[in-house]
Amino acid sequence: MAIHRLNHAVLYVSDLDRSVSFYEGVLGFRQVMGFPGAAFLQAPGSNNDHDLGLFQVPGAGPSLAGRQTVGLYHLAWEVDTLRSLEEVSQALLAENALVGATDHGTTKALYGRDPDGIEFEVCWLVPAEHLDSAAIDAKSKMRRLDLAEEIQRYGAETLGGVGVSISGLIPSR
Repeated sequence: MAIHRLNHAVLYVSDLDRSVSFYEGVLGFRQVMGFPGAAFLQAPGSNNDHDLGLFQVPGAGPSLAGRQTVGLYHLAWEVDTLRSLEEVSQALLAENALVGATDHGTTKALYGRDPDGIEFEVCWLVPAEHLDSAAIDAKSKMRRLDLAEEIQRYGAETLGGVGVSISGLIPSR
């Protein structure tokens, strides 16, 4: 068996309308269907039937996964350009939902929390043609992301290496 990719994620939320509004307003998802207590959202540019399912659990408290309980750490969505990552950064800041920004060397990542405390990542992958030993070395030495610096280095509209893994792209040392 060989899993190819994640098709969608489903989350339990305490307030469906609030969560739909958050994912639409901050990440640009759009609701494609739903029924009482559930909504199905599609990411911009996606060909999936839906990318995110939300099921309401009225009265539930915020997620304590990783703090007091086991559970999902985060979901990670890719954007195609650093300009898009910058726009997500501004949207997260406006909602007071940005909890981190990390340069992983081969990926540039923002971390946010939705209204229920569920963490997610939005990242841009360095294109294969720009991967070099410095990017690979930086992967083990994460640092705070400086988006302006990365835009200057790679360009705001450079298409990221969507779904690219570094395995096989860089000669072994």
